[in-house]
Amino acid sequence: SLSRQTARSVSVDLNNDASLLIDIPDALCERDKVKFTVHTKTTLSCFQKLDFSVPRQHEDFIWLHDTLVETEDYAGLIIPPAPPKPDFESPREKMHKLGEGEATMTKEEYSKMKQELEAEYLAVFKKTVQVHEVFLQRLSSHPILSKDRNFQIFLEYDQDLSVRRKNAKETFGSFFKNMVKSADEVIISGIKEVDDFFEQEKTFLLDYSSKIKDSTAKAEKMTRSHKNVADDYIHISATLSSLSVDDNTKVEGRVASDEELKLTELLRYYMRDIQAAKDLLYRRARALADYENSNKALDKARLKSKDMAQAEEHQQQCLQKFDKLSESGKRELTSFKGRRVVAFRKNLIEMAELEIKHAKNNMALLQGCIELLKSN
Repeated sequence: SLSRQTARSVSVDLNNDASLLIDIPDALCERDKVKFTVHTKTTLSCFQKLDFSVPRQHEDFIWLHDTLVETEDYAGLIIPPAPPKPDFESPREKMHKLGEGEATMTKEEYSKMKQELEAEYLAVFKKTVQVHEVFLQRLSSHPILSKDRNFQIFLEYDQDLSVRRKNAKETFGSFFKNMVKSADEVIISGIKEVDDFFEQEKTFLLDYSSKIKDSTAKAEKMTRSHKNVADDYIHISATLSSLSVDDNTKVEGRVASDEELKLTELLRYYMRDIQAAKDLLYRRARALADYENSNKALDKARLKSKDMAQAEEHQQQCLQKFDKLSESGKRELTSFKGRRVVAFRKNLIEMAELEIKHAKNNMALLQGCIELLKSN
């Protein structure tokens, strides 16, 4: 079980309205499942209590995300990205390998490796809790999504939600839907954009998306390298116990976990958030294509003097939908930009401060090692 931790990897700049506050104070890991305790404090009258907690699993979060994406009224909103599936495979595998190699290590070496792996497991666990918490807090701080009925059910219904996993037919259905969407994106990408704001946003998001993908891969590689150095120090420290290599292990380990927390996690999060923003642009482009098709259909109806009233009504509906998506889309993308800049600025400053602190510690340790070697 894990109780609340204060370190934050993703600052989503939530100007939390005190009328609906959500956190995950506790979580329990059972084999491949994580059970989250979702705690809500509210003054809103749509809830039956002011303070309540419910147990939830990862699948429940995915169900909530999918229902929001599928709600037609939210087509002009950026739906916060779903939290990724908890993955404890890597630390578990390392723990298993450590058990197998116990006979070839000294007792001290084994104990240090075990401690490191337990710390790594705990870090993965904390991160898992946090990405699920951030998803809910993004919803609770949104003026429209916070009022969603399914969101309220998710927060308040105190029994197991028993959200069914998608069966094979449904999984194939959503796979097919994604294929249709990809083909559709190619078709509508040829449609001339009528608004400079959206043209610029589209260009920016496509460029930013490929750059953030590249940055994430590089940040993951850098964090892995620091982690490997920390692991190597464990083997060295068993042989050179007098040279405070032990402390170097801790410094390198902390550098790795701070970089993971402040940079890599932030990049991963915004990779998903940028996809959510691109999905909004796709839905708006789809509405523009529908409106242009309705204009053609109306011209045909007028030429034939047939079904004109019906064609006019359809054209008006398409125009209203497109205008509504454009209006809310502008609002959402502007707020997204502000939130992203604040989050990156905050995390990069905090990471730089931590790197300076670790570099000073490392320098002092190495200085100590030099003095020790000289005196010997």
